[in-house]
Amino acid sequence: RAGHQCVRRDIVKDNVYQIRRILSDWIADPEVQVILTTGGTGFSHRDYTPAAVLPLLDREIPGFGELFRQISHTEIGSSTIQSRAFAGSANETLIFCLPGSNNACETAWERILLEQLDSRHRPCNFATHFKNREEDN
Repeated sequence: RAGHQCVRRDIVKDNVYQIRRILSDWIADPEVQVILTTGGTGFSHRDYTPAAVLPLLDREIPGFGELFRQISHTEIGSSTIQSRAFAGSANETLIFCLPGSNNACETAWERILLEQLDSRHRPCNFATHFKNREEDN
């Protein structure tokens, strides 16, 4: 609905270095403006996404994780405290790390990302921060 297009997609094992390798490649790719990861943001010993991604970020977006957990609380109650969903940017690429459940991904997309990645959303949105925007060229 907001004109998005998938340009890269991959499935990566739960391995910090494999995750970093793929994401580093995408961060360097001028066609990739936004990265969505799913899974690995819980509290178990197998959840590596924060350890893999946080060192790659130039800036964090703390409000994303805060808002995601607030919205999720209405759906799953206090279990939301185990979510380590987060977001940030690296090399002007926005990165959103979501839990792996379908419901959590749908919540993040429908309640946060759909608006924030749409240049028409006001008073502000993340579309103005995309690298290689047409008005920059």
